[in-house]
Amino acid sequence: MTSQTNADNMLGEYLALCRARLDPAALGFPAGRRRTPGLRREEVALRAHISVAWYTLLEQGRGARPSASVLARLSSALMLTEAEREHLFLLALGRPPEVLYKPAPAVSPRLQRILDLLDPCPALIRSAVWDVVAWNRAATVFLTDFDALPPGQRNWLRLMFLDPHAREKHGDWDMIARFVVGAFRADTVRAGAADEVAPLVAELSELNPQFKKLWTEPGISDPLEMRKTIHHPELGPLSFEYSAFAVEGRSDLNLVIYNMLDGDAGKLALKLQENPS
Repeated sequence: MTSQTNADNMLGEYLALCRARLDPAALGFPAGRRRTPGLRREEVALRAHISVAWYTLLEQGRGARPSASVLARLSSALMLTEAEREHLFLLALGRPPEVLYKPAPAVSPRLQRILDLLDPCPALIRSAVWDVVAWNRAATVFLTDFDALPPGQRNWLRLMFLDPHAREKHGDWDMIARFVVGAFRADTVRAGAADEVAPLVAELSELNPQFKKLWTEPGISDPLEMRKTIHHPELGPLSFEYSAFAVEGRSDLNLVIYNMLDGDAGKLALKLQENPS
């Protein structure tokens, strides 16, 4: 049986491309003289714990459809990034891999500069489990002084349900609380982080009866935009458009922006001038 044409063998071409860019010497294989760059097929098969014959058929477009576990081993053997791993699964199975939650690393300086440019609009970057990992000066002044909180306490769900002033700070509290719990549930399920958030959910359920009640309800909420009113102790009620955006290349992060409504943006700018640090 002949191998498929190039147009029909995108998976095999992708596997060959990925192995060609790897350095044999760096992975413990003899460099020597090679007809083509990168790893040989038998070296990929060895690293992935599959037979050479089966891997060869797979790369030639003649093998059976690989399982998710085989694709996971190939991803590791070929040292694929998360985006490359997802592409491999899409080519082979027509679906992305099962989500495996990983804690979000620190944001890049580029993302922090974007946050800073958004002043005087409060803005923050939130992880899949709603840990606040970066923020701008306006967020510190109008939302919460994140700098003053220990890193383990910088979780938006925790602040909403354990901060004694949260209810008076947020207008339409019952509606906001229901939205927050539903959106948190959707985000953590999407991220495969149910085990990661279980201790937080247990703690909030014990300490806040309203959270416990809302968590037992099965609904989710996933709007990207909504309106919120935040009561500032000096400026009074402020109306914001709340928008959340996925960070490109970082599916574990969301950029959250509070854009001022009702012509009160000047109030925020003046307040920031009073708090220059």
